[in-house]
Amino acid sequence: MSALFLAIISIIGFLLAYFLYGRFLQRKIFRLLPDEKIPSRDREDGIDFVPTRGGILFSHHFVSIAGLGPILGPAIGVIWGWLPAMLWVVFGTIFLGAVHDFGTLVISLRNEGRSIGEVVRDLIGYRAGTLMMLVIFFLLALAMGVFAYLVAVLFTDFYPQAVVPVFALMPIAMGVGYLIYRKGTAPWLATAVGVVLMFAMIEVGIRYRVSVYPAFLPAAARQSLRSAGPYPIPDAAGEYFQRIARPDWSSALGAAKTKAVALWVYILLLYAFIASVLPVWFLLQPRDYLNSYQLYLALLLMLAGLAVSGSRVVAPPVHGGMEGMPPLFPFLFITIACGAISGFHNLVSSGTTARQLGKISDARFIGYGAMLLEGLLAVLVILACTATFAGQSEWLARYADYGQMDKLGPKLNVFIEGAGSFIAQLGISRTYAVSFISVMVVAFAMTTLDSGTRLMRYDVEAIGNTFKIRPLKNRYLSSLIGTAAIGYFALMKIDGVAAGLTLWQLFGTTNQLLAALGLLAVSVYLFEIRRPTVYTVVPMVFMLAVALAAMVIKLIEFWAAGNWPLIVTGAGILVLTLWLMGEALVLVRIFWLARREAGRVKGG
Repeated sequence: MSALFLAIISIIGFLLAYFLYGRFLQRKIFRLLPDEKIPSRDREDGIDFVPTRGGILFSHHFVSIAGLGPILGPAIGVIWGWLPAMLWVVFGTIFLGAVHDFGTLVISLRNEGRSIGEVVRDLIGYRAGTLMMLVIFFLLALAMGVFAYLVAVLFTDFYPQAVVPVFALMPIAMGVGYLIYRKGTAPWLATAVGVVLMFAMIEVGIRYRVSVYPAFLPAAARQSLRSAGPYPIPDAAGEYFQRIARPDWSSALGAAKTKAVALWVYILLLYAFIASVLPVWFLLQPRDYLNSYQLYLALLLMLAGLAVSGSRVVAPPVHGGMEGMPPLFPFLFITIACGAISGFHNLVSSGTTARQLGKISDARFIGYGAMLLEGLLAVLVILACTATFAGQSEWLARYADYGQMDKLGPKLNVFIEGAGSFIAQLGISRTYAVSFISVMVVAFAMTTLDSGTRLMRYDVEAIGNTFKIRPLKNRYLSSLIGTAAIGYFALMKIDGVAAGLTLWQLFGTTNQLLAALGLLAVSVYLFEIRRPTVYTVVPMVFMLAVALAAMVIKLIEFWAAGNWPLIVTGAGILVLTLWLMGEALVLVRIFWLARREAGRVKGG
């Protein structure tokens, strides 16, 4: 199967969906009106509520919802075969993910830019809202804790060349934000300056890698490593110590890596706290906006390389029977999350985007369109992971062990190497192409971390608003609480393993349960205003079936293994979800009975 053909078909499908299905949702279901009030203007405060140009907000929203999700998920999801992965990404994006993102953006816009937890509180009731906020708090704390840990591991073990460009982008973004919002500089000019500086820093990072772990090695080991050239990544350092017969230095290397990762986590938590309390226009928004140009360039280069290479998909259309491999249903739909639908997206749509949307006409472009672009990214990841091998035997060898492939390094490397292969077809050095993609990957992980921390702040503030706890409305205290929760999952250990990594097995199911709950909120809203609900109820039921089935299967596995932290946490999430669903069903029944009674009175 031609990889280029699959890419073109996907692009055509996404374009048709935007202009047909997206427009149908906008005009017939949500019925957006040109004169609707916009929270960013009604509640403008220069911190969170900031009217923003459509192009800038699209990039900010897109980078915030994307992160590593559409890369990690498809990179392992193709293990069931390229065909189910491709079908889920394309149709899931069009009929589930984009509808979910667009719908949650709309209901937040029509509820004064409130976060999804507060919207659920107002739509369904205080108990339901509280349950939703608790699920959100756990999901964000867990996910961001793991992302803080993963970024620290990426800096330490894999991509030290990403340190300079990732951290240099912060002052560059602040400068761009200041130029646009305070000096009135033309956005195109500020953007051009920022993009040039950003790509220049990528080149600097490739030349000057920043490795922290050597600082925790014995001085003699550090000096020996340095004499051999620039500090290598830890695995290469370990091989070097073995070659020179220094097992004592090899032993010290493990402790040095652990200390380096912990140091990076503390640095990242400090950054996340600062990013969450600063005005959104000053750091978070321009950083995501500039960062998006890395991805736009990568997408264009990958598509161009795909066209030039004539690559063919060598992976089998459907693949199964591997030892340790979970069943396609429901786990394909849990594994490939952000590339098709993700509960995290409703937090972004309602948490940040609804507070920055400058005009209602941008809602479809951002809410529906950004998810389609993320779907395209997931398609290209699938192709990079299935069409850059010499043959099917080579692909089968790489994907021979599910347990090994479902780890951070293998998942990232198969995409980075595949994307680098596409780009290298254009005559660009493969080494540079791989380095560029690796920097983009780490930068995307960082965008998830800082956006997620700000969303944690919003959730804590929503809890404060719900229960009239005035101190929690303070953005500094709420951010501190959120950052502390993230730090717990990043740094605390369960049986010697980071708490976040232990509980990460619950993230996929919890994330997709949150997507179902987001669709539930949109469905209840549409039911209350007497609009058709089938376009959100059907996706909601499917996601509930998928997520609940996965949660039950995982709980059975945890029970068999005697893993009580996962049993208790998973069972708690399951109970909260079912309770919230029950609250919604009671409310819908009350509305339905009231309507039926009103119809009888009118008919009588």
